[in-house]
Amino acid sequence: MQVRQLGRQPYAPTVEAMRAFTEARMPDTPDELWLVEHDPVYTQGLAGQPEHLLNPAGIPVVPTNRGGQVTYHGPGQVVAYPLVDLKRLGIYVKEYVYRLESAVIRVLQAHGVTGHRVAGAPGIYVRLADPGSHAMLTGPAPGGDPFAGLGKVAALGIKISRHCSYHGVALNVAMDLAPFGGINPCGYAGLQTVDLARLGVSTDWATVAQQLGDRLVAQFTP
Repeated sequence: MQVRQLGRQPYAPTVEAMRAFTEARMPDTPDELWLVEHDPVYTQGLAGQPEHLLNPAGIPVVPTNRGGQVTYHGPGQVVAYPLVDLKRLGIYVKEYVYRLESAVIRVLQAHGVTGHRVAGAPGIYVRLADPGSHAMLTGPAPGGDPFAGLGKVAALGIKISRHCSYHGVALNVAMDLAPFGGINPCGYAGLQTVDLARLGVSTDWATVAQQLGDRLVAQFTP
């Protein structure tokens, strides 16, 4: 897998470049991993509903062809785009998503934070009161809030075309979280969004980008 550190880039041209790469790739085209930091933007997935966009406050809203609802990208967030031939790797979409989330969980572990999955809600979550707790989530009481006491630290949205992936995963490092208040993140009203800085982790974008890149390469190397 070839890793490309793209630095700070606007969102729309990056997505178009991923789409073009995926459409042009051949059976022997090497997989790539793009690591990028985006200018502020809201992105609306294929399942996106306008009522989840509460107050964009001047931030551009870009429709996109990934799955999922609305999310926010901005400075201080590591966005990883694995361009992977799933058929060649011998995995299906469910396994692909699991490996994306596993890579994020391992990066968090390196910083003393325990990441959790929530059934039916792709991405990685942390306990706000005790980010290092290893205790498994027990789930809400019937009719309860599945996100009570949790914050979302990484969002996931993918596109599969001809068995090849693009789009990917975004991990919040140290960013202005206020724009998440302008949306229902990933379609969930009231869902709190956090970054590593709010969890007490002192690090920087470059360090986390390197860590996440290494973990993703390990997950998708045969």
